[in-house]
Amino acid sequence: MPDPMMRLFRYLKQYRRQVAVATGASITNKIFDLMPPFLTAWMIDAVSGNIPAWIGRGLGLSDAWTAAVFIGVLTVVIFGFESFFEWILKREFMRLAQRVQHDLRTDTYGQVQERELAFFEDQRTGNLLSILNDDVNQLERFLNDSFNEIIQLVLLLIVATWSLCAVSLELGLLGVLPLPFIIWGSVFYQRRIAPYYREVRNAVGHLNNRLENNLSGILVIKSFAAEAFERQRVEEVSANYRTANFQAIRWNSLYVPLIRIFIALGFAGTLVLGAYWVIYDPGRLSLGSLAFFAMMIQRLLWPVTRVGSLFDEYERARAAARRIFGLLDTPPAIASPPQPVNVPAEAGHITLDAVHFFYKEGQPVLRGLSLDIPSGATIGIAGPTGAGKTTLIKLLLRLYDVQEGAIRLDGTDLRQLDLRDLRRHIALVSQDVYLFHGTIRENIAYGLEQSDDTTVEEAARRAQLHDFIAQLPEGYDSIIGERGIKLSGGQRQRLSIARALLKDAPILILDEATSSVDTETERAIQENLAQLTRDKTALIIAHRLSTIRYADKIVVLEEGRIVEEGTHQALLEKDGLYAELWKVQTGELV
Repeated sequence: MPDPMMRLFRYLKQYRRQVAVATGASITNKIFDLMPPFLTAWMIDAVSGNIPAWIGRGLGLSDAWTAAVFIGVLTVVIFGFESFFEWILKREFMRLAQRVQHDLRTDTYGQVQERELAFFEDQRTGNLLSILNDDVNQLERFLNDSFNEIIQLVLLLIVATWSLCAVSLELGLLGVLPLPFIIWGSVFYQRRIAPYYREVRNAVGHLNNRLENNLSGILVIKSFAAEAFERQRVEEVSANYRTANFQAIRWNSLYVPLIRIFIALGFAGTLVLGAYWVIYDPGRLSLGSLAFFAMMIQRLLWPVTRVGSLFDEYERARAAARRIFGLLDTPPAIASPPQPVNVPAEAGHITLDAVHFFYKEGQPVLRGLSLDIPSGATIGIAGPTGAGKTTLIKLLLRLYDVQEGAIRLDGTDLRQLDLRDLRRHIALVSQDVYLFHGTIRENIAYGLEQSDDTTVEEAARRAQLHDFIAQLPEGYDSIIGERGIKLSGGQRQRLSIARALLKDAPILILDEATSSVDTETERAIQENLAQLTRDKTALIIAHRLSTIRYADKIVVLEEGRIVEEGTHQALLEKDGLYAELWKVQTGELV
């Protein structure tokens, strides 16, 4: 990718007006801020009888006192303008930083949401949170402070060098002589410290990963009495983060003392030579000009010590920008086509045509799978663990794309459909139920906030959940906690079923939907299965074969292939893999 900071500046094009106002205020503020050396020189020359020509002849103020009063008034005016433009620049840079922070975070999060499922399986949650929080905040700090400092420092170098050389070329060159050494030292410093800041950003990502992982798994940690072990692991990654920062701090702390040596030499040399000219070469340099040199060189050289800190902030921002724009500029591997085909409102006819799929090359999961599922049919899918049942569901949702063959919905390849339109046509109840912190009502109506209380309650009844909710003090407004921690596994499963029923999509997928419910609830759901799947194309994946015994057809998978298909009774009579699985579950085969 191009230089990440250049990518940031291109991103700032959408804020042209704010950048222009903030930059203009910064430049104007710095010009007024550099006026005190001029004012001091004019005042000293005026009171010593050497009134500057532009005041004496230009404005006709030939009296020393009158000239001094004028310079005093001018000082108040200049400081007033300097303060006004400082207020403008701080306000505008802060507002710009907040706008960019907000838009970058939402744009990056939006891009993350569009990424394919494989991306999340390869990424750590803590690393993504580090990008969305720490890295975005780092760019905010850069735009809030360092961006303005860079502008003002560049302007300072130009204006101060020009004004010094305009007064006395020889003395000016002597005063700015340390600048090449300071700039070279800053560039050297930047190159040495850049790798350390990359290590710092990586280390903070690893630390966030560990903390997020441990907080999410606190129940397991406590149940295994592993608190000391996990504390040790956190200490290790935190120590790595500390070490990475120490390496950067070592160079950071060394830079300023070395640079100040060059500054002191230039400052002292200028003062000594200027004093010599004032004393022994009258007329070559006025006393006011010597004071001007003393003040301006101090204003020039001492702020230059900030170059190292600015490079420090720049490198931090650069490392953050690399991670942010690396994520932002990478297109999703699975996306809607430019001109998608519209999905019919009641689409439900699913066709799998010689589907081949693998997660890793050389490890096939589905091998030439062909299956026709008529609209409105209820299909049970069985098979041993690893047969490819859940993978089939991921392909139907187009969370992955097939490597060979095709999956079609009402005759149209899924890759020709709009992703959101496709997924709106499918309601999924997964074996891994995820619930959001909030109320029961909000979780049932997730993504369907326009649903009224009656439809929410009806979905809960059909999922055998309403009686439990009615017993709660807050009813449907009860808070279920992070990931539904206040609910049992079966209650979370039934809430997930209610959510899918409320969606009322033409295609219903139940992936081990009764795996966490008790026997009584499972029986009630099975009895209502015909009602739940009425007028829908239903795919039911089940290890508990009793859940699919009344399906229109049962498909048995083994090692990514269909080895049997038929009704429950027909498969039992066939006495193959399905019959064997059934006998194990019913206790007929031990």
